[in-house]
Amino acid sequence: MGGLMTDGCRPCVVVWAVFLLSSVMGYRPVIVVHGILDGPRQFDILAKFINQSHPGTKVTTLALYDYISSMKPLWQQVDGFREAVRPIMESADDGVHLICFSQGGLICRGLLATLPTHNVHSLILLSSPLAGQYGDSSYLKYFFPKFIKSRLYNFCYTTYGQRISICNYWNDPHQRERYLKSSIYLAPLNGEIEHANSTAWRDSFLRIQKLVLIGGQDDGVITPWESSIFGFYDSNETVVEMEKQDWYLRDAFGLKTLNSEGAVVKCVVPGVHHTSWHSNLTVYKNCIDKWLT
Repeated sequence: MGGLMTDGCRPCVVVWAVFLLSSVMGYRPVIVVHGILDGPRQFDILAKFINQSHPGTKVTTLALYDYISSMKPLWQQVDGFREAVRPIMESADDGVHLICFSQGGLICRGLLATLPTHNVHSLILLSSPLAGQYGDSSYLKYFFPKFIKSRLYNFCYTTYGQRISICNYWNDPHQRERYLKSSIYLAPLNGEIEHANSTAWRDSFLRIQKLVLIGGQDDGVITPWESSIFGFYDSNETVVEMEKQDWYLRDAFGLKTLNSEGAVVKCVVPGVHHTSWHSNLTVYKNCIDKWLT
């Protein structure tokens, strides 16, 4: 009878199997960067999803520049987040995964650009305004109640305006010249203007193994929603897809190279509102889970 397992022992064996599997697999640590007016507690459900499917994974949601502090200029935030992620990366021999939500996606882009020795394996961008934002939203009305989108450039494209995070990625398709002249964050990051760090930033971006772009048409905040997959408006407010954008065709920051290598994944999910991306189980299972090994 010694070779038979009683029903009472089966749960014990399952627990040990899971423990041993997680030890053998050695899942890479996951770093989460929150969005605007967010903080760590908004990502408790995501952390739970990760630990259910990848037991033992160390998940760190950075408690930095959260809530109202998330309005500070993005380069300032990048400086702070860079110091926070550095020790996590240095202690992870096999690299880390980076999950970045909304505005956090742009912060992560800045992190990678300025961390030439980073070891990010999968960069997962959850509904981020990667090509910019041009649209009314509850966030915009909250902070700029007197402005409408067609006039916001009058504020955003000033030295003072660029001290506010939203203005760092405000991309008015009708004010292209002013945007290129005034944008101190998004335009240089996407290689829309030439600068001394272009090559170094591109090389650093190309260190990632997988780029996962997640978004959907019912987001309700990111405008156009295709900005989350690197699409954006032309001067007629017609959306131009990623592959036809000028900076993509020039491979200004390495996106075309990554895509040609099969390293870029687009995951478009309908029916998800902006604030629900990180707590939606379908999004997790279909767009995130497989890239966290």
